[in-house]
Amino acid sequence: MLNDKTILITGGTGSFGKCFTKYVLEHYKPKKIIIYSRDEFKQFLMANEFKEFESKLRFFIGDVRDKERMRRALEGVDYVIHAAALKQVPACEYNPNEAIKTNIHGAQNVIDAALDSNVKKVVALSTDKAVNPVNLYGGTKLVSDKLFVAANAYTGTKDINFSIVRYGNVAGSRGSVIPFFHNIIKNGGRELPITDYRMTRFWISLTQGVELVIKALEEATGGETFISKIPSFKITDLAQAMLPGCEMPEVGIRPGEKLHEIMVTTEDSFTTYEYEKHFIVYPQMVWNNKQQPDLSGKKVKEGFSYSSDNNSQWLSIEEIKELLETVDLEK
Repeated sequence: MLNDKTILITGGTGSFGKCFTKYVLEHYKPKKIIIYSRDEFKQFLMANEFKEFESKLRFFIGDVRDKERMRRALEGVDYVIHAAALKQVPACEYNPNEAIKTNIHGAQNVIDAALDSNVKKVVALSTDKAVNPVNLYGGTKLVSDKLFVAANAYTGTKDINFSIVRYGNVAGSRGSVIPFFHNIIKNGGRELPITDYRMTRFWISLTQGVELVIKALEEATGGETFISKIPSFKITDLAQAMLPGCEMPEVGIRPGEKLHEIMVTTEDSFTTYEYEKHFIVYPQMVWNNKQQPDLSGKKVKEGFSYSSDNNSQWLSIEEIKELLETVDLEK
């Protein structure tokens, strides 16, 4: 479906954007991929990294805060992947206005520019932190999600739809626990601090995140939130997999941090369907006859929730060790 299509990725020089670009170039024959971001040096580095595909790539300097630039960048674009966001929890807490400008106003700018263009599909990346948010970053992403779902009410006769994919911290992503532990070990540390012994997380790779976005591009009719079925792990097991026999002092949970990653809440259960490899949370409000659940799935029971602590799939220490070999930590 991506063959001969033009795709734009906001925040495209990030880890997701680079992985998505590589995946699409290896599996499809797109007409063009536009990398839209505000850091010219990262664009320079990415252009060098993808030198063999330079005929397929375009680099636009721009910010999602700039609606006019966004609108110009979307001329001739078929699909938009919205990955741009301020993501660091402490930075968002200290700079709330900046987080709002990028994560909320920027989201609305992407929506407005897409509606004003001939874009066919928009997929926005969400986060577990948008579910029952306890920090400003999560709050801004909750609003962003609501904006993208509601955007389907404004499509009129246009052939366009907006959907969301939701997942937690990608294994090995910047600022997450795996590189944090890795740096301690690399510097000779023999203890790995644990914020709370009860803490659990989901394990998802960048490639799995990309595949979920492509599934949304292929299947979305408007307003869905796609969530992968992925295994959970205990943070204490991760520590033992990375440094067997290490001491694990409990240091206390950090401000804005959750014990578990939540993907589907009990309130979502009324409109959630389960499929073989994923869940879809359908919008509570329906604006057209295209927005019907895919009945090949099964509606979850009322009160169902999906979080890293109530998962049916769990990684053992040995399985974590095997997965760690696939994580690129030298970034």
